[in-house]
Amino acid sequence: MTRDRAEMPFLDHLEELRWRIIWSLVAIMAGSIIGFLLVVQLDVIGVLERPIQDLLPDRKLVFTSPTTPFFVSLKLGVAVGLVLALPVIIYQAWAFLSPALHEGERRYVVPGAVGGVVLFIAGVGMAYFLALPVGLRFLLTFQAESLAPIITIDEYLKFATGVILAFGVLFQLPVVLVVLGLLGVVTPASLAKYRRHAIVILAILSALLTPADPGTMLMLLIPLALLYELSIWLTRVAIRRKAAGAEEGAPLPAR
Repeated sequence: MTRDRAEMPFLDHLEELRWRIIWSLVAIMAGSIIGFLLVVQLDVIGVLERPIQDLLPDRKLVFTSPTTPFFVSLKLGVAVGLVLALPVIIYQAWAFLSPALHEGERRYVVPGAVGGVVLFIAGVGMAYFLALPVGLRFLLTFQAESLAPIITIDEYLKFATGVILAFGVLFQLPVVLVVLGLLGVVTPASLAKYRRHAIVILAILSALLTPADPGTMLMLLIPLALLYELSIWLTRVAIRRKAAGAEEGAPLPAR
């Protein structure tokens, strides 16, 4: 027997949430096992090393503890597992939250999720193919006549994943601003009015989250500035469509 989710007791909501969290954790565990095997078999570490290989004396990173190669592979396996489990996690979150959304709100979820994934991949790709090589070349050739680099695998991966995630997360700017626009927190007019303030904030974030060279900072700042302009247009379109949908769904006046 089915019943409306809105009429479910609070404890039933908690029970459903518990099971959806359990299924998400099971997906992460299974994905992590598969991810560890992929890291070992497909040489994922070698792929992540490529931006720095040409700058290393022996084209290899070093490690200082016998356990480092295993634990680095394990951490990468968990990261790959999270990516593999992401569709399951998104589905579980959608299945739990969708009954509480209005029909007009649901139609924005799928485009928003797809757009967020595409933007995240674009940010990661730009970080891996452009920002990391440029930033690493600047950092490792600075004072190179006096200093020789000894880069450990764990420190490099911490640095590289930080830069990659910074690009991927900050490229979500249009999705965040469109959602805030639909919620009424911001408007296209306010986004345009405070454009200069936003660019300054984005410049500070770009300087803090990238290597110290101006080139890498600009590689993040310029796309973010363009994405901010895109966000103004997307927010305007989304608000207009929301208003048009509200008018279509409004009851006809009595005659």
